[in-house]
Amino acid sequence: MTAITTDNRPVLRTPYQKSIAAYWNAERDPVNLRLGDVDGLYHHHYGIGDVDPSVWEGPEKTRDERIIAELHRLESAQGDYLIDHLGDISPEDRLLDAGSGRGGTSFMANQRFGCQVDGVTISTAQVEFANNQAGQRRVSDKVKFHFRNMLDTGFETASMRGIWTNETTMYVDLFEAFKEFSRLLKFGGRYVCITGCYNDLTGGRSKAVIQIDERYTCNVHARSEYFRALAANNLVPINVVDLTAATIPYWELRAKSSVATGVEDPFLTAYREGSFHYLLIAADKI
Repeated sequence: MTAITTDNRPVLRTPYQKSIAAYWNAERDPVNLRLGDVDGLYHHHYGIGDVDPSVWEGPEKTRDERIIAELHRLESAQGDYLIDHLGDISPEDRLLDAGSGRGGTSFMANQRFGCQVDGVTISTAQVEFANNQAGQRRVSDKVKFHFRNMLDTGFETASMRGIWTNETTMYVDLFEAFKEFSRLLKFGGRYVCITGCYNDLTGGRSKAVIQIDERYTCNVHARSEYFRALAANNLVPINVVDLTAATIPYWELRAKSSVATGVEDPFLTAYREGSFHYLLIAADKI
């Protein structure tokens, strides 16, 4: 797969981006794959909502299977909640999934609206996987995944009605990313972000947030930085929702599952102590 954009600029600009691409090219984590096997929607984000108490009922030998299915349901609920905030989208519109992973949210958006969805990721393995999924779902004419950098997509100016990032902004400079999203959005188009961000009022990254950064080789941004970067790029927030309380049940359940990775404790600690927030921001292009 080519490593350059349509105008010959490299997709992977820096050693850091190359390291992130290498990480996701090699990633085969059961917490993503086993959950996706439930119904063929493969996510790379977390969940929201209350846990169904029936998970704890029934034979103990099948409990973990029920937990896996419930974790996947909560992750899909998060994807649905994000899509709810994209506004009125018609089948003629075009959407961008910036940092599309294995494609789960892209397929959900196409199913909801019937429109074209383009996903971009710097992982060639994810591009191949997601395009194979599009073929199996028979939506390759509408849902396409590209080896491109979200900071420099190569798509036409004002070509998108909506753009979203689902837990991917911690890998990029927010001002660069939002500049590109602003360029791509039509006037009145919408950008929706779900992300973890550290609480500025606590005086910087807590120990638990630092552990999250180290686990994923990412750079969690301050909550206030999102709003500074949006304002600098003609993106006006119309809805801000703190989902921190809504995601804690997901993490508590995941900590008791066979797909726990060890990062569950830092997430729960950070959320409970208030040093880390799980946020949805919807902003319109003006």
